[in-house]
Amino acid sequence: MRERIRAGDKEAFAELYDDEAKAVYNHAFRLTGDWSMAEEVMAETFLDAWRTRHRVESDSGPLRPWLLGIATNKARNQRRSLGRRLAFLASHPPPRQVEDFADATAARVDDARELSAVGSALRHLRTREREVLTLCVWAGLDYAQAAEALGVPVGTVRSRLSRARARLRRLVALRSETEEREPGAARGEVLGRAAFAALPVEEEAR
Repeated sequence: MRERIRAGDKEAFAELYDDEAKAVYNHAFRLTGDWSMAEEVMAETFLDAWRTRHRVESDSGPLRPWLLGIATNKARNQRRSLGRRLAFLASHPPPRQVEDFADATAARVDDARELSAVGSALRHLRTREREVLTLCVWAGLDYAQAAEALGVPVGTVRSRLSRARARLRRLVALRSETEEREPGAARGEVLGRAAFAALPVEEEAR
């Protein structure tokens, strides 16, 4: 597949898109927290992948780390321009709300609530730590693949992931203390998601 991609085989690239588009989109969504922004990141990722296909190394490893590395960079660019986007949206009236009439829409609402809970925890992380967490915990990359995606040494991936877990564990502890003092507060959602994200990745799988 790598050789075919490097050679500009359009059918191979179409196969790559079919296999990896969902993974790229999900990764972009976790980093941006926005459906439309994630779609833009996914489109830009595959466009950039086609333009830079000659850079694909001719080994036998999967191409997902390469694509997720591109997507991570594109998501960074999207976040940098977020201020301008928000300023533009603030100058226009909000869109008219429509009735939630489809199961797919309901599922999206549930996913958005879930992501909002996760985002509340992830916002306490530095950008580099958040990127490593999404690659290793949610995208399922091992340390070497995450290092390839980010263009950093494996040791850097390990240290960033360790710092991310430590920060999330502190958040879990702080949240628990707050909820004990405020029994009427909503419980569980952010705390549970933060705890999940803080779980160690199985070392033997890395």
